Amino acid sequence: MDILNIILWIVLGGVAGWIAHMITGRGGGLITNIVVGIIGAIIGGFVMGLIGLGPATGFNLYSLVVAVVGAVILVVILGLIKR
Repeated sequence: MDILNIILWIVLGGVAGWIAHMITGRGGGLITNIVVGIIGAIIGGFVMGLIGLGPATGFNLYSLVVAVVGAVILVVILGLIKR
């Protein structure tokens, strides 16, 4: 994996985290959104595999959707834990 791919995945994670922040109304700054988006992509891939849809396989719109779904799940779970 070259540096350009790493940068693209960080950007995708940031966008996914930001979208999850906008959907849930919870979140933080840029670094928090990137971390939430990247972890969300892992969670989203796992969840999509469980329901029979394939995990994200590349830098495309489906990967963004998977990351956003996972990021929303992560933000909601963290919100429930904080209570």
